[in-house]
Amino acid sequence: MRKFKKSGFLKNKSLNIVSRFFLSSFILISFFYAAPIIINFTDKNFNNKEFTNNSKNILNNTLNKDKLIEKDTTTDSDERDLLYDILEENNSEINLVRYTTAEIESLFKEVNYNLKDVRDTKLVKPIDIGLLPNEIKNIGNTKKRKEMFIKIVLPLIVKENNKIRVDRKRLFTILNKNSNTDIEKKWLEKKYKQYGVRKNDLSTLKVRMDEIPISLAIAQAAKETGWGTSRFALKGNALFGQWTWSGEGLKPKNADKGKDHKVMKFHSLQLSVRAYLRNLNTHSTYRNLRKARTELRNQNKSLDSLILSKHLDKYAETGSQYIEVLQKIIKQNNLKDFDEAKLLPSSKDLESLI
Repeated sequence: MRKFKKSGFLKNKSLNIVSRFFLSSFILISFFYAAPIIINFTDKNFNNKEFTNNSKNILNNTLNKDKLIEKDTTTDSDERDLLYDILEENNSEINLVRYTTAEIESLFKEVNYNLKDVRDTKLVKPIDIGLLPNEIKNIGNTKKRKEMFIKIVLPLIVKENNKIRVDRKRLFTILNKNSNTDIEKKWLEKKYKQYGVRKNDLSTLKVRMDEIPISLAIAQAAKETGWGTSRFALKGNALFGQWTWSGEGLKPKNADKGKDHKVMKFHSLQLSVRAYLRNLNTHSTYRNLRKARTELRNQNKSLDSLILSKHLDKYAETGSQYIEVLQKIIKQNNLKDFDEAKLLPSSKDLESLI
């Protein structure tokens, strides 16, 4: 009886040892089988550099959607932040020369710059007139006064649109890379600031970083300045009547009581154009204009000034009447002829290529 119990005990003990051996072996084999899977999953989702700089996915998922809506997560940034580069140049100590209308006309003839050629060839002479001539208001012939004004502001508008076009192209180049350099990251940070966009809000940056039709810009400049004859244009280089609460400006003579705004004053006409584009591209008032512009882009259509002007009813207190005036200026003066205009390279640009 004792032998039977002892042999049974030994048999049970052997079974326990074998069971533990097989269990341990199973656990060990399972560990080595599962470990590579776990490590691979971790690398892909947590330790991979693409997790923090997934540029191609960002480009495909946020920038190439059929319908892009500007996120309503950004508020109107402080004027000093949005226009910091413009305000810095406004403090320039360089004194610009104010030429007379006769001197400007002589310059235009010398370089053979006329609007008929621009309409035909779509090429604009790179002439940078920094200040409007005081005598422009004395040009009795309305047609001549309009031509003088257009020839002065046209190169400035084309130049600023060119800068935006180059920036827009660089934006896509940067985002279509797996990794970006420190210089590219700093450039993006600068653009977030200029366009009043939160960091990494690439969708909104793309919507805002875009051009304004040349014909629309000329029409607004003409309306706001009376074709270059207003006090704001001649004394403050303000082509678009842009208001300011913090920058240097000119007080409107007929301003209502309690309104302490001024019309922003600029060091040059060029800075006025730059501030105007920045204003339409960032202020919440013009969100619908930017939405309409994006829809035209998505349909591979040109930016139509008559369509976009419909969203400028809040630019002036006259509302819908303001839109009618702009569209009338565009049509009567055939300003859409200039929408495809390109700026010829300046002598400095050519020298840099040699």
